[in-house]
Amino acid sequence: MKLQGALQRQRRLSLTSLIDVIFLLLLFFMLSSTFTKFAEIEIASARGGSAAASSPERPVFLSLKPEEVLINGVETGFPDLTSAIKALAPSARPTVLISVTDSVTSQRLVDVLNSFRGETFAVRFLKSG
Repeated sequence: MKLQGALQRQRRLSLTSLIDVIFLLLLFFMLSSTFTKFAEIEIASARGGSAAASSPERPVFLSLKPEEVLINGVETGFPDLTSAIKALAPSARPTVLISVTDSVTSQRLVDVLNSFRGETFAVRFLKSG
């Protein structure tokens, strides 16, 4: 015995709403992103036994401690960092050797590096210990 019921056709899944959701997500992420180029500071690690620099210019030593910043042994405040480095090394691209003690926070180091933004310093870190 064959039952005569209404055969329901399977409807195709509409992708219109899915495309709308994807478009809205794309629009949201594009508008909430920033497309600015972040400033870059060239950082290199000083290695023992490496060849000496080809220029006779002396580097500037920056000692970073939790409560003070010393440039060539002289205490300097944050606002005066770049001007003090430029005064000690008047070349176009002075080399700054940074020595960091173990108790210095990462934020303090980032603050010092941010003060170099826009300058053409060659920054190198001295290995401690």
